[in-house]
Amino acid sequence: MSAGRHLNEALAAEREAFEALLARRSAEAALDRARLAYLASHAESGPRSWGRLVGALKMAILAGHEVDSTARLAVAETEAVEPTPAMAYARALAQVALGDPADVSPMLEAGEAFDRTGRALQALADGDQPAYRAALLEIVADFEARDSHLSGVPIADTALVLERLAAERGMTVHPDTALLPVSSA
Repeated sequence: MSAGRHLNEALAAEREAFEALLARRSAEAALDRARLAYLASHAESGPRSWGRLVGALKMAILAGHEVDSTARLAVAETEAVEPTPAMAYARALAQVALGDPADVSPMLEAGEAFDRTGRALQALADGDQPAYRAALLEIVADFEARDSHLSGVPIADTALVLERLAAERGMTVHPDTALLPVSSA
């Protein structure tokens, strides 16, 4: 099977999972399929396919299992690599998921969506609830302004993942938006 085919499988499973989450149905099986397909696509497409690694991490966090193993893989694969915003996102998301300090400087330097997400990850790592709230609300506003979403499902998936990490720290914001499942709001 090709990396492209695995990516298509990941996106289809992700779409199914997001639809289930928004409908308040179980999404665990679809999240697991998406995580595994993202990891397979990442393995076949090379060590610099950071978006696929971020996708796998997001699916693990949302499913609530295989988080440590997926995060450790991300940390290992991003060591001694020239930092890019996408690589830094994969690494910082993994670091925060593992409860470690996060290096978000390449994300902050990139600006826009990377900056917002980097600030949210840094705030989670630092336990800074006001900074996390400000960054998360900017992320949600960005998703609300979009005409289309990568998965085809109108969902603020980055915010959803961050809120799952925030819940472990007692820092959830519960933004009022149709782009997040009711159970997370």
